[in-house]
Amino acid sequence: MHEKLLRLCFFAERCVILEVNKIRQPPGCSKGVNEIMKEYAFGIDLGGTTAKIGLFTTAGALLEKWEVPTDTSNAGEHILENLAAAIMGKMQEKAIPAEQVEGVGIGVPGPVDASGMVNRCVNLNWGVFNLHDALGILTGLRVRAGNDANCAALGEFWMGGGSGCRSAIFVTLGTGIGGGIVVDGKILYGAHGAGGEISHIPMRKDETDVCGCGKRGCAEQYGSANGVLRLAHRRMEHSSLPSPLRNMESITCKDIFDLSAQGDTLALEIREEYFDFLGQFLANVCCVVDPEAVILGGGVSKAGQPLLDGVRKYFLSYMFHTGREIVFALAKLGNDAGIYGGFQMARDGFGR
Repeated sequence: MHEKLLRLCFFAERCVILEVNKIRQPPGCSKGVNEIMKEYAFGIDLGGTTAKIGLFTTAGALLEKWEVPTDTSNAGEHILENLAAAIMGKMQEKAIPAEQVEGVGIGVPGPVDASGMVNRCVNLNWGVFNLHDALGILTGLRVRAGNDANCAALGEFWMGGGSGCRSAIFVTLGTGIGGGIVVDGKILYGAHGAGGEISHIPMRKDETDVCGCGKRGCAEQYGSANGVLRLAHRRMEHSSLPSPLRNMESITCKDIFDLSAQGDTLALEIREEYFDFLGQFLANVCCVVDPEAVILGGGVSKAGQPLLDGVRKYFLSYMFHTGREIVFALAKLGNDAGIYGGFQMARDGFGR
């Protein structure tokens, strides 16, 4: 049994009595006793099919990562049980006592407010409940939760494309659009847990097709990978320009970008219309948030530097003059962004 010590710690003219199991003060370290003891933290990226879990040191080193299936049966009642078993099993395997774990940070596919209250996750069959409390009870550890896109944003902000910034917007351009906003190093949750839901900013009033959210004219209908294809089909309908695109049974974003790079006029028009839209969309967001960086990820971001240059050109034409200093960068962490963000949320959320 560890020897228990009582130590007086003075912070900002307040005296706090802390009970600790073991005190190890590295030479020259000025951090509090409780901080020194916490050596590990977990980051979780919970998806509808699998959950990615990362074990980190509190210094930020990823020690191990693995996946567990997401069981959405019976209203998703087994999901947290399985996650808790995975965490506790890893702690047992590595002989890590609970006293040395800073906490668990978890990103979920749905709205989560700063208190940990989940407001329905359709992909998980979850209703409304407090995730901090529920997972905390199962693991005996402290828990911080957030929306998965916000967690990915925090991961990229901390260790990826936004490293070194204090504020950033992270946008994933995939089948849909995902968004996360970090301000002063913290996730922007919003009053209802929907901060960063930029994909459903209304952009066009004359749209007749319905977005997945039930509205019309949302950014996701034009700025996503599916949005590129929507623009392509509409332009081909109203243009007589010849192009190899017309002979393809199934067009992809890569086809459009590749042909535009080869000088195909129709592909160039589609690409420029897409860049123009993204530039206007991101200018709208940045006028509100005023970030240091815009980080682009997702499948469309594989277009690389031409995407950054093209979008930024139109962005500057729409943006308030201060936006000229905003940096555009590509995401770097890929599928690991969520676990890095979960870890960072756990670490910062508990006072480090």
